[in-house]
Amino acid sequence: MKQFLTVAVAMACSVSVALAQGTSAKTTPLPKGWHLQDKEKDGVYGISLDKAYEFVRSKNLKGKTVVVAVIDSGIDTLHEDLKEILWVNPKEIPGNGIDDDKNGYIDDVNGWNFIGGKDGKNVKVDSYEGARVYHKLKSKYNNKSVDTTKLTADDKAEYQMWLKAKANIEGSGEEESVDMVMLKRAYENCVKADSTLKAEMAKDSYTGNDLEKFAPTSVDGKKSKAMLLGMFKGNNMMETTNKEFIEGFGEYVSGEERKKEASEKIPENYRGNITKDNEADINDRFYGNGDVMASTPFHGTHVSGIIAAKRDNNKGIQGIADNVRIMSIRAVPDGDEHDKDIALAIRYAVDNGAKIINMSFGKSFSPEKKWVDEAVQYAATKGVLLVHAAGNDAKDVDTYDNFPNANLKTNNTKATNWITVGASGDPRAGGITASFSNYGKQEVDVFAPGVKIYSTVPGGTTYGDAQGTSMASPVVAGTAAFLLTYFPELSPQQIKFAIEKSAQMPDVKVNKPGTTETVELSDISKTGGLLNAYEAAKVAATLKPEKKKKQALPKSTLKRAKKG
Repeated sequence: MKQFLTVAVAMACSVSVALAQGTSAKTTPLPKGWHLQDKEKDGVYGISLDKAYEFVRSKNLKGKTVVVAVIDSGIDTLHEDLKEILWVNPKEIPGNGIDDDKNGYIDDVNGWNFIGGKDGKNVKVDSYEGARVYHKLKSKYNNKSVDTTKLTADDKAEYQMWLKAKANIEGSGEEESVDMVMLKRAYENCVKADSTLKAEMAKDSYTGNDLEKFAPTSVDGKKSKAMLLGMFKGNNMMETTNKEFIEGFGEYVSGEERKKEASEKIPENYRGNITKDNEADINDRFYGNGDVMASTPFHGTHVSGIIAAKRDNNKGIQGIADNVRIMSIRAVPDGDEHDKDIALAIRYAVDNGAKIINMSFGKSFSPEKKWVDEAVQYAATKGVLLVHAAGNDAKDVDTYDNFPNANLKTNNTKATNWITVGASGDPRAGGITASFSNYGKQEVDVFAPGVKIYSTVPGGTTYGDAQGTSMASPVVAGTAAFLLTYFPELSPQQIKFAIEKSAQMPDVKVNKPGTTETVELSDISKTGGLLNAYEAAKVAATLKPEKKKKQALPKSTLKRAKKG
């Protein structure tokens, strides 16, 4: 499931009653761009970016351009803070309908859209992987007596995956079921409250901050303000507009309805009806279109701005890394992404020169994990670092599945060119660890800011807040790009080492996400630390380039194929 604003909206539903009664904790607003600031100077748990730039300047280092691929929902390619930093395929002539560089992808000017059709149509919503697995394998395993001792390793893994999907879909799995009646009622109440407030405020658009200052005179207005303001505050979304909040809530409700339908109804083939490829064949790979903006670019636009919004242009925000070009690869719908699209997106990024790949998405099932793992290993042989969001379920991913991940099924090893990121915050906005973030002493490498992150949103000149590990991941990817820009000879493993070695342990205990328990950050993450760009730069400056070793790849499922 795509991880971003809708997660916060879902959380809002679960606490809406309490918040409406005024029980939410008071918080001090964080400044815009707090995630870039310094604890010592500014009093917030940011990444000390200004100090990092001062450090590289003191070394007289000159930055070199780094390409960062963003595998996501799309990007607003016309945004004032992004259009100058987009990757442009130098061998492709825009709009001529010809595959000029003969890579199999026609008019891939700024990247590629793997969830689009050659007719120009694009996938927006999609089903959930658990439902797809459940129905695909139902006739094979349902009500059948299966002797697992007689199954091959692959068949046994498939059967176990189906049992997990069955439990999940039929309502007895470890994931809590959403009460659709309550959810719909909460959404309807939000829409009604919003309508009341727009009438009383005499304007169609307002933020949480605007609402807090407003003094309604009617009883309905006061009730509506209490409910919506509680939701805005409870999710640190005070600068989000009512329109964005209501739309996000509506999308979440629609997604949950699709989940509920999955137990009885075979999911619609949203993707295949548009892409027209054979999803079961990884070698049928020249599908899609060059429209990387499509119709749903909120998430990818926000992520891209965090990494590399144009610095020092007196517009909008400051991205983390300068000298970066963002390659947009659209592969994440509103629903669960498909393994084939992710595997091919990684390979596309690698083949077209990306050195860092940000992946702010995740799901609980991965039926073709082998394809993704092979792509990860391919990236490793080409010196590419992958950065992935840990997920927003407040779960321990040492035991709870979140895909893709660094655990390589192909050879039972762990990818060394991979960083998994949890979301941190600040005591002024709910605590050092984000309440929604996944965690894991073995699986989550580092925590980085992911609460109330201000960045680019679609609209050309528009900016806003969002939160999630989806925002924390690009903070790490941007820092990695910054390091690689000024220390271009370092390997992905050395960039990973610099980030993890320099992670700063907080001076207080933190909340274990989803609970009231306080723990050491080292109990819920590998490094036990928070990302710090300045300290990472100091470590990177001490490292010497490694001798490049030729890495052998396992036999790949992908074969040389005729380009279409």
